Amino acid sequence: MTGTLYGVGLGPGDPELMTVKAARLISEASVIAYHCARHGRSIARSVAEPYLREGQVEEKLVYPVTTETTDHPGGYEGAIADFYELSAKRLAEHLDAGRDVVLLCEGDPFFYGSYMYMHERLSGRFDAVVVPGVTSVSAASSVLGRPLVQRDEVLTVLPGTLPAPELARRLADTDAAAVLKLGRTFGSVREAFEEAGKLDDAVYVERATWGQQRIEPLADVDPASVPYFSLALLPSPAYASRTSPAPEPAPAAEGTGEVVVVGLGPAGPEWLTPEATAELAAAEHIVGYGPYVARVPQKAGQRRHASGNRVEADRAVEALSLAAAGARVAVVSSGDPGVFAMASAVLEQVSSGHGAGVRVRIVPGVTAAQAAASRVGAPLGHDYCVLSLSDRLKPWEIIEKRLDAAGAADLVLALYNPASRSRTTQLADARSVLLRHRTPETPVVVARDVGGPEEDIRVTTLGGLDPSTVDMRCLLIVGSSRTRVEDGVVWTPRSY
Repeated sequence: MTGTLYGVGLGPGDPELMTVKAARLISEASVIAYHCARHGRSIARSVAEPYLREGQVEEKLVYPVTTETTDHPGGYEGAIADFYELSAKRLAEHLDAGRDVVLLCEGDPFFYGSYMYMHERLSGRFDAVVVPGVTSVSAASSVLGRPLVQRDEVLTVLPGTLPAPELARRLADTDAAAVLKLGRTFGSVREAFEEAGKLDDAVYVERATWGQQRIEPLADVDPASVPYFSLALLPSPAYASRTSPAPEPAPAAEGTGEVVVVGLGPAGPEWLTPEATAELAAAEHIVGYGPYVARVPQKAGQRRHASGNRVEADRAVEALSLAAAGARVAVVSSGDPGVFAMASAVLEQVSSGHGAGVRVRIVPGVTAAQAAASRVGAPLGHDYCVLSLSDRLKPWEIIEKRLDAAGAADLVLALYNPASRSRTTQLADARSVLLRHRTPETPVVVARDVGGPEEDIRVTTLGGLDPSTVDMRCLLIVGSSRTRVEDGVVWTPRSY
C-alpha cells in the first residue's frame, strides 16, 4: 500500500494559528518535507517545530537557484522546473514505500503556495490531501484591525511581480486589494499604488502574527528594508469612511465640466488616435464598460467608473452628473463611439434632461468595420451599409427589412453583433435573406477580435458560412456582386 501526500497549510507564522488537523498530521507523519534556501533554514519548519516528534524523517527540498543567479540553459524557469521534478521523485520514493508525507507550506497550500507544484506532479499517482491554512491576507487584515471587504465591495489579490501599469489599472478598478510577493518588487508596487491614486490608503504589513511583525503606511516604507514575506493591503473603503474623520468639503467647482465620448478603436493602444490619447490623459474620470475602461492607461489621481455591458443609460447619466458637478469626464467606447456605441447613449440622456449645461464632445475612433476590412484588403471600397443584427433595441422585423433592402441595393454589408449566447438564430436568418439577392459564391469576411490576442480572420462565402462558428466578438463583411477575392485579398472595385 502506498502512502498519502498531505499538503499542510501552516497559516501566517504564529504556530497557534495552525488548524487542529494540521497539528495532528504533522505529529503523526512518517516524513516531514519542507522547502528551504541553501543555508538550510526553513520558515515552514520553524512554524511547525512545536508539533514535530523524534524519529521523523525530514526531507529538505533545497531551492538550487534564485531569479538572479543560475547557469541553467533554460534560465530560472528551467532550473526551477528541474528542481520540482527532482523533489517530486524524492517524495514519491517515500510514498511508494508506504510512508505518509506531510509537505509543509506557509499560509495556504493553494494560495501562491509551493505545495501546488508537488500536487500537480504526484496527485495522479498517490492519494493527496490538502489541509487549508490561514492566509497572509487574512492575517494582515486581523493584525491591522481593519476588515478586508464588506457588503458588495470587491477584493482583488495581486502578485507584486505584475508590471506597474497593470497593477495600477487593477488597483484603480477595485475597492480593496492585497498585493503579495513584495521584496525586490516593492518599488514598482508603490509606484502602482501612487498611479492608481490609492497610495495614501494603503498599508504595509510584514510578517503578520510573527513576533517581529511590522505595520506602516505604505508611503513611508524604505524599499531597501522590504523582505519577501510582506504585503501591501488596501482595506475596506466603506469601513474607513465610517471610522475616519470626515474630509474637508471640496471647494465648489467653477463653471461646468464636460463629457468627452472617446473612441478607443478595436483593440490596444496602437489603435488610439493622438486626439483620443490626449483626451483620456486630461480626464478626471473615466466611465465605461469594464473591459473598455481596463484598456485606458492609468493616470495618477484619475478615477475610474466601470460597469456592465447593458447599462449604457446609467453610464451616461453618471457621466453627465459628474460633469454637472464640474468634472472633466471621458466616456469610453470600443471602436468609434458614434457607431452602435456611447455617443448616442449620452446624447439621449442629454435630450431627456440630464446634465443641463454640460458640454458634450465626440472624439472618433477606428471602427471595427474599418479594422476588419484592412486585414483582408479593401472590401469596403465602394458603397456599403453598416447594420447591427442585435434585436435588443429594435425588433427583428426591422432588421430583416433593412437586410432585404441592402441586399436588393447590392451594397456591401458590415454586420455588427452577429450572434451571442442568447441570439443563435439571427445570423442564419440573415444569411437566408441575403441569399435572395446574392449568389452563394459571394465573399464573406469573418473577423474576430481584430487587433487582440485571439485575432482570427477567415474568408468564406455566403453559401459556405457556418453561423455556429460566429460569436459576439466577430464582425462580418458580406460582399456585393462586384466584390472579388484574388490571392487571398478581398476588394470591391470603385467603379460599378
